[in-house]
Amino acid sequence: MKRFSLPATALAAALAYAPLAAPVAQAQTGPAPVLAVGGTLLTVSADGQVTREPDLAVFSAGVTSSGKTAAAALAANSADMTRVIAAVKRAGIADRDIQTSNLSLSPVYAPQRRLPDGTITPEQPTIAGYRANNSVSVRQRKLDDYGKVIDALVTAGANEVNGPSFELDDPDPATDEARTAAIRKARARAELYARAAGLKVSRILSISESGGWSPPQPVMYRMAAQDAVSSAPPVQSGELQMRVNVTVQFELAP
Repeated sequence: MKRFSLPATALAAALAYAPLAAPVAQAQTGPAPVLAVGGTLLTVSADGQVTREPDLAVFSAGVTSSGKTAAAALAANSADMTRVIAAVKRAGIADRDIQTSNLSLSPVYAPQRRLPDGTITPEQPTIAGYRANNSVSVRQRKLDDYGKVIDALVTAGANEVNGPSFELDDPDPATDEARTAAIRKARARAELYARAAGLKVSRILSISESGGWSPPQPVMYRMAAQDAVSSAPPVQSGELQMRVNVTVQFELAP
């Protein structure tokens, strides 16, 4: 049995040549493909990629509050967070797109006294108060309103905002398009090598894929309520790149 192996980069894998192809899978776990007598095995890697404008922004917003007692910190936090969630809903975000992502309560310790010689007093740390945090993860579908929504949340009392990360609500169509491009590229390379070797492509023995989509770098915000301004922060959503790599084994015949 003769073997050729061809490396290449890949962005997507597709079923455009389904009559010749085995099912696409993330990993090949079945038995090794069996070549016909006199057949030649050619392994090709190829990539397919497409770009799309995101249609979803995901970010988190929350409130950190302090109090002398745990109950006081939690009560203040609950009141502030209730206003923040109400502001999220007034901004047009549906209930299904709002999810609590963090709820915490922790003690705040008083700093230990430093003696004139620079050493720290051996006293046990004492609790000076408590800090409560509550955050929600928000999926926003109207990207043009993102800056206005953030401004409204900070005005309502949010003092922590992280994000956004931009995504596709339904990435499958773009990923399938990238798969198709990858398989076509792999097939074209196989045909080229077959012609150069005086052979022809007989069939596809196996296909495996890897890859996914690459989001733009998230823009991070972290602000205090007292620093809030009435102007909405500018945000650019950019483009997402859907990338899939395929490795295809072809059988070449005379």
